[in-house]
Amino acid sequence: MRERFTVVGLGEVLWDMLPDGAQFGGAPANFACHAAMLGAEAFVVSRVGDDELGERAIAALRRDGVETRYVGRSREYPTGTVQVELDETGSPRFAIAEAVAWDRIAWSDDLEGLARRADAVCFGTLAQRGEMSRRTIRRLLASTGPDCLRILDVNLRPPFDDRRVVLDSLLLADALKLNEEELPVVASLCGLSGTGPEALEELRDRYGLRLVALTRGARGARLVGRDRTADCAGEPVGVKDTVGAGDAFTAAMALGWLRGHDLDAVCRHACRVAEFVCTQAGATPPLPKDLRT
Repeated sequence: MRERFTVVGLGEVLWDMLPDGAQFGGAPANFACHAAMLGAEAFVVSRVGDDELGERAIAALRRDGVETRYVGRSREYPTGTVQVELDETGSPRFAIAEAVAWDRIAWSDDLEGLARRADAVCFGTLAQRGEMSRRTIRRLLASTGPDCLRILDVNLRPPFDDRRVVLDSLLLADALKLNEEELPVVASLCGLSGTGPEALEELRDRYGLRLVALTRGARGARLVGRDRTADCAGEPVGVKDTVGAGDAFTAAMALGWLRGHDLDAVCRHACRVAEFVCTQAGATPPLPKDLRT
C-alpha cells in the first residue's frame, strides 16, 4: 500500500472573523490542512491578496504542512474574509465578503501537472461564484487522471447557491459530501423523488458517484458506497465551535478511502476527527497523535 497520497484543496482561502478574533479558514484550505496533518502531501490552489491577511494565510497553511506554491497573490483584490456569528449550539452563520482574491483564481500551465498527479481533489460550489475561479476549477478537474477522487463539498452559502453550479459540479465529481441541512436543498435542486437519507442512493446512482457522505452533526455520519453503506453514531463532546468540522471529516474520509480502509472504519475515524475539531476553537486545530492515522 502506498505510504503517501497527493491531495489538493481547490477554491477559497479566507479568514473567519469570529467573536474571539480572526481564524484562518475556507473549506478547501481547511481540507488541505487536515489532510496534511493526517499524512498527505497536501496542496492548495487559490488566491489571496497582497496584504497582511494574505501573508498570514500563507503562513498558516505552511505551519500545517501544506504546500503553497499554487496560492496566487493579487494586488487588486484583498484576501477574503467572512463575518461569523455563532448561535447557542456553536453553529456558525456567515456573511461572506465579495470581490476578493479567491474569486479570481487564475489558470497556469503548471496546474495541469499538479492535476495529473493528484490522488484526490476537494472542491466546492462557493468558489465558483466568480467566473475566473469557476473556469480554473473546472479546467483543473478535467485535467485529473481517471483514478483521482474528485470530492464535491457543496458548501451552500446563500446567496451563492446557484442551481446550475450545483448540477454542473455533480457531473464533475466522483464523491459528494453534504450535511443534513444541505441534503434536502440539493435533492430539490436535482429534482429527486425524496429529500431524506434515501436521496443519498439516488444521488449516487444518478451521477455515478463512488462515495456519498452525509454528516449529521452530533448524530454522526453516513457513508454510501457503490455496494455498501456505513453508519457511525456520534459521541457526546463539549462543543467549542463547529467551524471546520465538516472539512476535517472530508479530509479523514478521503485519506481513509485512498488507503483502502473498510467503509465502517473510514466513517468512524472521520467522525472522531470531526468531533475533536468541535471541541477546539477555529477550523484547523492541531490533531492529537492518536487521530493522525
